Amino acid sequence: MTTSESNAAPPTEKDPWPALWALVLGFFMIMVDTTIVTVATPAIIEDLHAEVNSVVWVTSAYLLAYAVPVLITGRLGDRFGPKNLYLVGMVVFTLASLACGLTSTIEGLIIARVVQGLGASCITPQTMAIITRIFPAERRGQAMALWGATAGVAILVGPLLGGILVDSLSWEWIFFVNIPVGIIAFGMGVRLLPALEKHQHAFDWLGVVLSGVGMFLLVFGIQEGHQYDWGTVTGGITVPELIGGGLVVLTAFVVWQHFNKQEPLVPLRLFRDRNFSLANIGITVISFTFTALGFPLMLYAQLVRGLTPTEAALLMVPMALMSIILAPIVGKLTDQVHPRFLIGAGFAVVGVSFLWLVQGVTPDSAAWQIVAPMALMGAGSAAIWAPLTATATRNLPLDLAGAGSGVYNAARQVGAVIGAAAIAVLMDSRLAANGLTFDPSAAPEGAASGLPPQAFDPFSTAMGQSILIAPAVILLGLAAVLMFERPRHAGFGHEAPTAASAVPAAPAE
Repeated sequence: MTTSESNAAPPTEKDPWPALWALVLGFFMIMVDTTIVTVATPAIIEDLHAEVNSVVWVTSAYLLAYAVPVLITGRLGDRFGPKNLYLVGMVVFTLASLACGLTSTIEGLIIARVVQGLGASCITPQTMAIITRIFPAERRGQAMALWGATAGVAILVGPLLGGILVDSLSWEWIFFVNIPVGIIAFGMGVRLLPALEKHQHAFDWLGVVLSGVGMFLLVFGIQEGHQYDWGTVTGGITVPELIGGGLVVLTAFVVWQHFNKQEPLVPLRLFRDRNFSLANIGITVISFTFTALGFPLMLYAQLVRGLTPTEAALLMVPMALMSIILAPIVGKLTDQVHPRFLIGAGFAVVGVSFLWLVQGVTPDSAAWQIVAPMALMGAGSAAIWAPLTATATRNLPLDLAGAGSGVYNAARQVGAVIGAAAIAVLMDSRLAANGLTFDPSAAPEGAASGLPPQAFDPFSTAMGQSILIAPAVILLGLAAVLMFERPRHAGFGHEAPTAASAVPAAPAE
């Protein structure tokens, strides 16, 4: 049985938008931190005298610590209150950022990044859960549009800010910059986030263990498979065994969730909502796609075109700007237009933009041949990120907001991990097919030494062929979103209600 407790005035008395701005700042910091580290990789290698494989773990450790617990932290938000868990995550993330900047060893940096990832995993599900609970379904699209635009701004700011900080100060400042932002975000959270109703759960500890172990084995196996050449990791344990073991444990987790008649960690009734299930496929696909794009595009820009990391990051500006410009328009459409048409159009446009981009990945292409498809990609993605999130959560009952957010964010992170692993394998195979050998994990060293001119053409061809995995996977996402049903609430397709009706009353338990 589930009981509830409320420690605050009913949220219906408050305008939800100030709370949303507080959430956006915290989410922005996490997204920037995800993209900012890549630019600093060469400086970290030089300053800490680290091997490339060790520095890869600076990102890998963060992704693992971020992805594995999100199912659990989403449910903890239901139990202890999303505001409380958001604030705890903000403190952990900010202190870990300080530790990252102060460390003098690569081992210390990796450990601090693990803690930082744990903080991020506490924050992210709460942002979606709070938005779901303080905005009514018929106005949630506008709120999610701002949430989605935040990711677009972070894509623009992260690499550029990283390049500026590394060039003008040092790599430590990509972490130190989080400290003032984290303090401000914490203060805004304390002041502006509502203390929402808590749900007293009988916590599913077996589910916690099964989901944690299963997610770790699966994510670690996929993420590190390329580094171990898909062979032995340690002793007699191989990468395929890790991935297979993860799938077996996660299957056992699902079976347990079915038979657990008390409080399952992931209530399977979430998936009775067709839109929620399909949206999880969509977010996995789009996260896979954009993660896979970054590596070949940045390698091409730096190794073939001779751009600096900051200059290469500027190639992402058109995509980010289009996402930002279109966010308000998409937000209104999200509350008016059937998600099948809006998100389906977004997937179709993104797929076309990838095919166009590949044509410009050559040694002598004009700048517009990269910039124009990136702008089109931004227009398409604006119709995906926010509307997809709004569609995933729109039909969910409020008491399942935390669990639904955890599942959705886990799907997003797993998509990113699979995308990173898949593109690494594909780049290796296409480079070999074009007569080249190149270790993607050694990109920073390669970027410093450059490629011989005779390798420009085959290298560009290999990177372009690698990018083609994106439109192929996009077809899966397009097929999923075209099966969306019309959202089930009375206000959909009509004018949004006034601010006085901005937040629905809490459901009776």
